[in-house]
Amino acid sequence: MHAAREAGVRGAEPLAFFFSRPSATCVPMRVMHTSRLALPGQNRSSSDTIRSLLPYLWPRGDAPARLRVVLSMGLLILAKVATVYVPIIYARTVDVLGGHGPAAIVVPAALIVAYGLLRLAAAGFAELRDAVFAAVQQRTVRRVALETFQHMHRLSLRFHLDRQTGGVSRAIERGSAGIEQVLRFAVFNIVPTIAELIMVTAIVWRIFDWRFAAITFGAVAIYIAFTLSFATWRVRFRQRMNDKDTEAQSKAVDSLLNYETVKYFGNEPHEARRFDEALAAYEKAAVKSQVTLNMLNLGQAAIIAAGLAAVMLLAAQGVVHHTMTVGKFVLANTYLMQLYQPLNFLGFAYNTIKQGLVDMEQMFKLLNVDQEVKDRPDAIELPGHLADRPPCDIEFRDVRFSYDPAREILKGINFKVQAGHKVAVVGPTGAGKSTLSRLLFRFYDVTSGAILIDGRDIRDYTQTSLRAAIGVVPQDTVLFNDTIRYNIGYGRPGATQDQIEHAARLAQVHDFVLRMPDQYGTRVGERGLKLSGGEKQRVAIARTILKDPRLLILDEATSALDTRTEREIESALRAVSAQRTTLVIAHRLSTVVDADEILVLVDGRIAERGTHRDLLLRDGTYAQMWALQAEQEAAEDVPAQ
Repeated sequence: MHAAREAGVRGAEPLAFFFSRPSATCVPMRVMHTSRLALPGQNRSSSDTIRSLLPYLWPRGDAPARLRVVLSMGLLILAKVATVYVPIIYARTVDVLGGHGPAAIVVPAALIVAYGLLRLAAAGFAELRDAVFAAVQQRTVRRVALETFQHMHRLSLRFHLDRQTGGVSRAIERGSAGIEQVLRFAVFNIVPTIAELIMVTAIVWRIFDWRFAAITFGAVAIYIAFTLSFATWRVRFRQRMNDKDTEAQSKAVDSLLNYETVKYFGNEPHEARRFDEALAAYEKAAVKSQVTLNMLNLGQAAIIAAGLAAVMLLAAQGVVHHTMTVGKFVLANTYLMQLYQPLNFLGFAYNTIKQGLVDMEQMFKLLNVDQEVKDRPDAIELPGHLADRPPCDIEFRDVRFSYDPAREILKGINFKVQAGHKVAVVGPTGAGKSTLSRLLFRFYDVTSGAILIDGRDIRDYTQTSLRAAIGVVPQDTVLFNDTIRYNIGYGRPGATQDQIEHAARLAQVHDFVLRMPDQYGTRVGERGLKLSGGEKQRVAIARTILKDPRLLILDEATSALDTRTEREIESALRAVSAQRTTLVIAHRLSTVVDADEILVLVDGRIAERGTHRDLLLRDGTYAQMWALQAEQEAAEDVPAQ
């Protein structure tokens, strides 16, 4: 086994992954090693993981894929048969060359040609095997990765809030790589080596005697036992090296994504020191891993040397006593050398397969996570676009909900929004306002009660059609690291440039875009950081206009903006909410004075309800909130002295 090969496959260089691939997410996080990713479910054995993989490797209804598997196995057998016959032809050539007369000229030529053809056949069948199986291997990886990715999108928001996106994405990536590793090394290294060992042992016994077979088999058995036990012992050093690599990645990601914070406090030396500490720990673990690898290589070489010496001593004795030809002496040596060559990779292949199974286990555990919010078997489609149907009405009927059973968030909410009307929900932080929109989107299902759209429980609709009918402008607008065109067009994939520009005009962002150097081709940066808060919000409004939903949710859409920017985009918000049923979740009360009804949510209950004027006359919670915000806005408008 060679250190260079191990390092090349496992990516031993620190931060190689981080600096060679884009970050899986743009928010600060700790990147987790998959072995530390907490997932539900009992521990799975390697056999369980392999059984989970087999249906993808032998897909039902995919005859071409199954044919490729069978054909590749046939080519594998042919390659090994050719391989074990090569030494026999070589030995016969040596024996013939030791003779005299015309046959010594003609026969060796034929044997040498046969020798060359067998070597070509062994290599050719092996390459054909890999070529035929490549499509199966890559299709298997693709199917498992795609199914896992789709399953992640089907899981509820609760799962994603409890998990770290970086850890989940690494689990999918490493699981995909693990499938490739297991298939490559198990199918085309371990299995062929075992088959060759059995064939060689049988041939050696037949051509020589039981002593040669016993030494051959015994040496290989000792080699395998030593390699597997030693490799299992040193895996702890490899694991520690990976953990320290992950720790260094995490610190680098946290530091670079919080670049401005580092600069604010002048903590570059502190960050460099933390990073160097992680690299130092990685360095120490890497040295131990390399030293133990060298010890493994030395032990393997000693076993190979002892086995070869024993067989050659027996063969030499046979030549001296004229019970064995020189060709058979060469044959014994060649068989062992040929057999030990694939065994040279056994420790590496074993560790790679073991790590691949661990990585696969994490991905299959993700697939086994139960989908909390599911469509009913008889779920129907909800018409989604305003162009197809008029605005819908919504009703919350005695809705109760809790993220944690010990703490109820919503405590019997009742209200209705008539089609085409606007209802606003206001209240202090933590009152449960944003939970209303999450329930309406079915990120969660209500604990009790019901939410109705057009008179039907939203659980009667498919989640896809329900979410297609709802547009949202959130408080924290997150844009993709792509162009303005892509981010607006995300509201309706496949929209034309004219449709995108029409939505941009309604959102009052078109003129701004035209002033950009690349106009709609301008890239917005990670999370849209190249745009100001108001610009990002306008892009989000344009995206929602393009979606053309029947129901609109403005979830504190302006609370993160200053008062001036908020006033600038109020007309854009009015444009997107026109003719639509609108639910406004507001922090600033000035944005909801035109609502048909205002609900004051306090501690999970509706404390007050009415129009802006009615609530001010009531002189209750809403009136106090209005007075307090009026004072704050007046203070903001006073120029600094």
